[in-house]
Amino acid sequence: MASYDFRAQRLFVDVPLREAEQVALGREQAHYVLNVLRLDEKSPILAFNGRDGEWLARLVRSGKRDAALLPERRTRDQTSPGDLHYLFAPLKQARLDYLVQKAVEMGASAIRPVLTRHTQVSRVNRERMLANVIEAAEQCGVLSVPDVLEEVRLDSLLEGWDASRLLVFCDEDAEVADPLEALRAAAPAPISLIVGPEGGFSAEERDRLLRLPHVLRLSLGPRILRADTAAVAALALVQAVRGDWKG
Repeated sequence: MASYDFRAQRLFVDVPLREAEQVALGREQAHYVLNVLRLDEKSPILAFNGRDGEWLARLVRSGKRDAALLPERRTRDQTSPGDLHYLFAPLKQARLDYLVQKAVEMGASAIRPVLTRHTQVSRVNRERMLANVIEAAEQCGVLSVPDVLEEVRLDSLLEGWDASRLLVFCDEDAEVADPLEALRAAAPAPISLIVGPEGGFSAEERDRLLRLPHVLRLSLGPRILRADTAAVAALALVQAVRGDWKG
């Protein structure tokens, strides 16, 4: 039996959480708990803010449309976030929503859109990305909410690259066919994973990536994967070998 109760309602609140210190909900969150979830006065909610752990709180009504939470006890201590940055060429909206949600579930600590030559989308709605991050964290028991960084062009990203980080990018021409072997052989370092657009990186972009001092090409096998599928596959490989899946 799972040790975590996934049936409990969870709510992200971007304010400090302390025992017996009431937290007022904004109008949208109050509407959500009162009219969408239809919770009653004193209904239990698990509240978290990405800093103070998870708290069992009770719903307090303070008017027809207003509500607050009253934290009673901490149910889980705050976990330290990992150090896995997920960089991606943005996709069209529905698939972008999916990709962001999966990155949260897979343990990314930072998420950043990267515009490449063959990227299908030129602008990204950061507020919508943030909403998807919070929704995924609420639904999946996540305590450490990843940072959502502003979009950046690939050439600008690489110009200011932190050489202490290992940049992993998916490449069908990787020298090592076994992705697990390739990840195990790489020197210890914090990881940034970048997944390109469905048209792939251009030849110039690929050459620029390969000139970085600390880069690893990762094979994802013999099949052509859609960008959102490749993202989940690559994140799973990294977490299994170098992340918090390895125990």
